[in-house]
Amino acid sequence: MNKIKILLVLALTSCIALSAQARDKREYHDMVYDSGCKTCHDQGAKHFPSDEACLQCHDMGELAEQTKREGHDAKQNPHDSMHYGQEAPCMECHGEHTPKQAICMDCHNFDYPKFKH
Repeated sequence: MNKIKILLVLALTSCIALSAQARDKREYHDMVYDSGCKTCHDQGAKHFPSDEACLQCHDMGELAEQTKREGHDAKQNPHDSMHYGQEAPCMECHGEHTPKQAICMDCHNFDYPKFKH
């Protein structure tokens, strides 16, 4: 009998944790939330979305152009970096349900004022 209670508590706790995580949404992706988690989580809900899932809606060339910098900061483009070019994995910097830090910040202290986790 105790095992059943423990399993019920674990199941209920998991449901609460998942629903709390799902509520932490970013307003700039509102348009896809009604389509369901699989819209982005193409590898399953327990895995990060693949880059291909991100690139269904986001164009890397356009992102590189939008984040292009001038002068002394010209080489500090997170979407066209001197280390990764345009090939850095999206989830290395961006997180939908939990904030993340740009991978560049592991070694550098660039200022990305418009950075959206």
